[in-house]
Amino acid sequence: MFSINELADLFRNVPDFPKEGIIFKDVTTVLTKPGAIGDSVTHILNLLEGVDFNAVAAVESRGFMFGGIIADRLHIPLVLIRKPGKLPADVISEDYTLEYGTNTIEMHRNSLEAGSRVLIIDDLVATGGTALATAELIRRDGCYPVAAAFLMDLRFLGGAKKIEEAGVPVFSLIKID
Repeated sequence: MFSINELADLFRNVPDFPKEGIIFKDVTTVLTKPGAIGDSVTHILNLLEGVDFNAVAAVESRGFMFGGIIADRLHIPLVLIRKPGKLPADVISEDYTLEYGTNTIEMHRNSLEAGSRVLIIDDLVATGGTALATAELIRRDGCYPVAAAFLMDLRFLGGAKKIEEAGVPVFSLIKID
């Protein structure tokens, strides 16, 4: 099994992506190591022990991989949080700010049973905008965002703190100061 430190070492830094001055933390290098994604999910589930959730909201696109595995392992529903225009049915949308611009995310309206307790999952948290917008979509759809989980927390950007201040506990395997 990959240790958390070994998983952290698998992330690749990509300078000046998607804009000059940004150092992008690339998770695709984790995905190329057989067993690393499954071990990542095992570590995340260990962190979440005692958290009561019965659905997963996976954020496009890297969150889909981790969220899909979690939902499958726990036999619970998975809802996809996508960029605009990617979902075929009735959607609700939320705008947000990220470290290098603004964006919008969507989810299918009524995709989860009302009152569901939802785990938000993504590969990393930076400024927290995507996770905060996801939490708002979940609330607007009659459900409860009970936790957010990430492989990596870029703590120097303060996103996890903002998410927690919004009432959603944050769990992350790797913390970068």
